[in-house]
Amino acid sequence: MTALTTEAGPDRRPAAADPRPGEPDARPGRLREALRWGALRIVALAVLLAAWQAVVSAGVWPRVLVPSPGEVWRQFVLASTVHDGVRGVGGHLLIEHLGVSLGRIGTGSGYAVLAGVPLGLLIGTVRPVAVVLEPAVTFLRTLPPLAYLSLLVIWFGIDEAPKIWLLVIAALPPIAAATAAAVRTVPDQLVEAARALGSGPVSLLLSVRLPSALPEILTGVRIAVGVAYTSVVAAETINGVPGIGGMIRDAQRYNQTALVITGILAIGLSGIVLDALLRLVERLTVPWRGRA
Repeated sequence: MTALTTEAGPDRRPAAADPRPGEPDARPGRLREALRWGALRIVALAVLLAAWQAVVSAGVWPRVLVPSPGEVWRQFVLASTVHDGVRGVGGHLLIEHLGVSLGRIGTGSGYAVLAGVPLGLLIGTVRPVAVVLEPAVTFLRTLPPLAYLSLLVIWFGIDEAPKIWLLVIAALPPIAAATAAAVRTVPDQLVEAARALGSGPVSLLLSVRLPSALPEILTGVRIAVGVAYTSVVAAETINGVPGIGGMIRDAQRYNQTALVITGILAIGLSGIVLDALLRLVERLTVPWRGRA
């Protein structure tokens, strides 16, 4: 009895915390694997840059269409510094353009989450609401952002409002659709058990359905942020400076291809960082995902 009590006592550490005596530590192996995959990414990037430079050196396309990696790097440095009394591009550094765009994306995505999650919960749990609103969500989800940008400009002018509204409309449907689908797939056993314990409709929604659907909801949020990212250039085609999309638009007008590529790379790299942060939030908030 003493042995059993000690084994099951509160001071027992999880089995995965440290390797048991006689068992090898798996952490060095995981570190080597991570380094190996990191090296593979670096090699792939080097091959891509070498192929890019080879195409430019061969003169397959004019330099105005395909600049060299060195030219793109020089444009990045110019856009990120003060040179000859000029501050970056259009009076703003590259990081400032990117920061303004990220702020717009964050604001639009935030409003989309505040509206999309409750809307998805209603669609997933209330049949009449689903019959009325689900087609509207699908309709918005299939529209490209440029299709309604002109209408938003007519309604709200050329300041910040149409940009934020465009990003909200672009990001809301994926969140609402993911939330509705996740709520509908909550196991019936959980719902019936909660009802047997006396849970009402609101308590059932907040204590059972929402926690069970949270992993899929967070996946929908990640997808929505990606949609907002792809829409930011369209949102900033109207009075978008400062903003990375506005910077790209102005560079395109003057055939500054290297600056266009610099802006595209800035959007893509910052998107990778943001997605990694969202993945971290997902792991911290729903650690039970993927476990029985």
